Amino acid sequence: MPRTPQMIEKGLTLVDAINEALSQEMERDARVICLGEDVGLNGGVFRVTEGLQRRFGPDRCIDTPLSESGIMGTSIGLAMAGMRPIPEIQFEGFLGPAHDQLVNHAARFRNRTRGAITIPLTVRVPWGGGIHAPEFHSDSPEAIYTHSPGMKVVCPSTPSDAKGLLLAAIRDPDPVIFFEPKRVYRSFRERVPEEDYTIPIGKAKLLTEGTDLTVVTWGASVFQCLETLDSLPDDQSVELIDLRTINPFDADAVAASVEKTGRCVVVQEAPKTCSMASELSATIQERCFLHLLAPVQRVCGFDTIMPYAKLELEYLPDPKRIAEAIGHTLAY
Repeated sequence: MPRTPQMIEKGLTLVDAINEALSQEMERDARVICLGEDVGLNGGVFRVTEGLQRRFGPDRCIDTPLSESGIMGTSIGLAMAGMRPIPEIQFEGFLGPAHDQLVNHAARFRNRTRGAITIPLTVRVPWGGGIHAPEFHSDSPEAIYTHSPGMKVVCPSTPSDAKGLLLAAIRDPDPVIFFEPKRVYRSFRERVPEEDYTIPIGKAKLLTEGTDLTVVTWGASVFQCLETLDSLPDDQSVELIDLRTINPFDADAVAASVEKTGRCVVVQEAPKTCSMASELSATIQERCFLHLLAPVQRVCGFDTIMPYAKLELEYLPDPKRIAEAIGHTLAY
């Protein structure tokens, strides 16, 4: 979809950037198709695929039946046949019915066929809380899919990262789950290059440099962390890393930062137990033990089901909880 005058003047939202990446890649590569519930005529529940069916036709932007297992199984078959399908799962909580197809087929085919068949599949999924949605619409299940060998997991936080990472994911020969933080879908605009570009999967982004403590996060939590850093005393120097890719995550970037600062706080929306924050904490302990000046702290969602709208923001990490963890770690 061509950029509007507002896009040219003020930049793109996350939704705009993803839509542009999809449109450019569908134009460039006839093997790329989008499919999912309401992605065609309505442009998806968040209007991320708006205009794609009008431009490319109903055979390349396909409205499917309400069957996540069917959507995923069909996409795997298309990928095996040489296509580059991009299925959308309307909300992260609806991944459950597609789980078997994802972890037992998509993630395993390269190994099962000893490299003869790969699955170039990009699964787009609105992800995370903060929009007061119903149950099954606000979870953060990235650790589940990180635990499935053969699957890459990506979660951008900004429009420019979203475009570059999505193009990289579509061109990847293996399955990628592309989690889109719905809380920041339209919360701000950013200048995004109009031309084709990719961002390597597996590379973190250093957002702020610091000397006293490292904060590691991803998705919408990046902005709660930035808000926290703006409120800290001037004598607290904090380095902030946006992981961007959950699997494989950039352990070298995290370790280099923690070796420098000696302290780390990990922030995520997901529950704490058996989470990505747990894996990061263990990796830091293994690689940076002799450099640590304090235990790694985790600021997470709680080990309970995401509550309904009234308590949702009490569940998610906020600047107050993040600042307290930073203060405790610095004072250790």
